[in-house]
Amino acid sequence: MQNSFDDGAAHNSFDVDDDLSGDMLREKCGVFGIYGHPEAAAITALGLHALQHRGQEAAGIVAFDGKRFHSERRLGLVGDTFSRREVIERLPGNAAIGHTRYSTTGETILRNVQPLFAELNAGGFAVAHNGNLTNGLTVRRELVKNGAMMQSTTDTEVILHLVAHSKRNRFIDRYIEALRAIEGAYALVSLTNKKLVGARDPLGIRPLVLGELDGCPILASETCALDIIGAKYIRDIEPGEVIVFDDKGAQSHKPFAPQPPRPCIFEYIYFARPDSINDGRSVYDTRKRMGEELARETHVEADVVVPVPDSGVPAAIGYSRQSGIPFELGIIRNHYVGRTFIQPTQSVRELGVRMKHSANRAAIAGKRIILIDDSLVRGTTSKKIVKMMRDAGATEVHFRIASPPITHPDYYGIDTPDRAGLLAATHSLEQMRELIGADSLAFVSVDGIYRAMGEPGRNPAQPKFADHCFTGDYPTPLTDMSEIDDPRQLSLLAEAS
Repeated sequence: MQNSFDDGAAHNSFDVDDDLSGDMLREKCGVFGIYGHPEAAAITALGLHALQHRGQEAAGIVAFDGKRFHSERRLGLVGDTFSRREVIERLPGNAAIGHTRYSTTGETILRNVQPLFAELNAGGFAVAHNGNLTNGLTVRRELVKNGAMMQSTTDTEVILHLVAHSKRNRFIDRYIEALRAIEGAYALVSLTNKKLVGARDPLGIRPLVLGELDGCPILASETCALDIIGAKYIRDIEPGEVIVFDDKGAQSHKPFAPQPPRPCIFEYIYFARPDSINDGRSVYDTRKRMGEELARETHVEADVVVPVPDSGVPAAIGYSRQSGIPFELGIIRNHYVGRTFIQPTQSVRELGVRMKHSANRAAIAGKRIILIDDSLVRGTTSKKIVKMMRDAGATEVHFRIASPPITHPDYYGIDTPDRAGLLAATHSLEQMRELIGADSLAFVSVDGIYRAMGEPGRNPAQPKFADHCFTGDYPTPLTDMSEIDDPRQLSLLAEAS
């Protein structure tokens, strides 16, 4: 999608370490598209609202009215722009695609906000991308060498150029030829003056679902985007499938040789909304089963099970159900507080933590607690949570993580640090426990995650999921990583955003 090639100042201007969410993993984006509906842009905006959890830095919509394309791309949340009537009125037409973005490593600047649009010899072409291309820089350099002029720093732009450079006659053949040139993870939603096109990478790493509203086809990253508009879920787009909607109906193309799919395991652990159905599995039920496996493998005697909100809640329910220890909301999240300000002194900055999360002393004081979270990345968040629990009177704090230790970085669109920045890659279990200050620390096993997914365990010869963050077993070639120099560094044009 938008995993930018530059490796520079990547994130929001506020100090994320002042907030309990500052150590969480980030997914890059969500995509949405609809064809044939008179209120296409308004429906797309609603769909993007449901996908807001997949990206909070920027959003955009491109619509087509039968003659012209109309584009609105803005920094900020979907509601900051697309809840206003005058904005939707500037997006007329019965076909639209949308995108909500999180910048994984690159700057959040307007020229990187999707959908990207280009005028080709056959007409306009807009594309929105969820994922990351592992050969995007290599392809980009070849395109630039052959005269292409790049306007953004996102890997998505190479798809526009590959389609433009193709010599094939039919658009769908040019589109497929472009897909054959790229590697990595992608769920694409594209719009031309005649077609809505969806595509999913051959391994199905990134999700994409098909729905229907008033007889009109919809493509979206998750089923929760269908639910918000009352659309009917039809099916998941298959790994490697390219689906085209136009006035003649739907046509499905499968240009890649079939291979065992490997969807991203983190969609189930963290990224997808709990009320989504992903490849036929309820995300909520799967997370509860992860908590059950965690209890079977790592149980310790305690008085209450406490989730780290909000992502740790389903796993904590499962842990409580399996262990028989009562579930309590020991940490209360204030949903009505925005970003914490950068304060002038450390003591005042630390107070900012409590603006969004506070300990529920009545549920914690004098008790042995089991804290449940979905992941542990750098450890900074976990350390603060443990201290918060002890300050609230907990006699013991046992930290349990409903995913295996993250030991390898991701190159498919998840915002993970380099390996040196991953706590589990550089510290032993005991060192991690000591650093975060817990009485004990344990993770669910890789086999435990697979059991929660309905599998007997992980088969190293044929893993069912993209689990490289835990195993180092990357599902695709990492072409750009073989570059001698910094594989993501590009010169950047500074611009106001």
